[in-house]
Amino acid sequence: MKKPEQELAEIKSMMERSTRFLSLSGLSGVLAGIYALIGAGIAWYWIYFPSSSFAEGKPPIEESVQIKDLLILSLVVMVFALGSGYLLSRKKSRKNFHKFWSPASRRFLLALFIPVLSGGAFSFALLHQSHFEMIAPATLAFYGLGLISASHFTLGEIKNLGIGQLALGLVAAFFPQYGLICWALGFGVLHVIYGSMMYYKYDR
Repeated sequence: MKKPEQELAEIKSMMERSTRFLSLSGLSGVLAGIYALIGAGIAWYWIYFPSSSFAEGKPPIEESVQIKDLLILSLVVMVFALGSGYLLSRKKSRKNFHKFWSPASRRFLLALFIPVLSGGAFSFALLHQSHFEMIAPATLAFYGLGLISASHFTLGEIKNLGIGQLALGLVAAFFPQYGLICWALGFGVLHVIYGSMMYYKYDR
């Protein structure tokens, strides 16, 4: 016969599985951070090399070829990050005998991608208006808002990650010359840190 506390724990676990997407992979966060750091490094080289001082001079970002290259680079990073997230999270759900596509996962994705897709559209508007220096702050801020919104339907650590992204986005908005650094810290370093924490806490 089960003890009352065991029964309560099982009931709590069933309720969490029905309302929260718990298959989010910590390792996918680490990989997303690594992809972002590689992408930021390539972008830094393209924009600033051989003059590597971010505080002096403006990068030749007006050149259409360079804008095209940066867009392709950002899309490649995004595809790799989303692909890793999908595959590893699906693998985790199978390992834990959880249903990957569920009402909880749909609520999580909806809460995340409404702000993220809005931020993407806003960033293209900034690109169209040649406000290149505000694209990094916008992507960080909208992504942070998406994570904060989605945190209600997944692991609580995601909220802190979202707050960090939002804070870096605001810093980059006031100091646009540090936009690429803030972008690398947010999408790169913070993802690696929080992905590692989630991996050691939930995945191992």
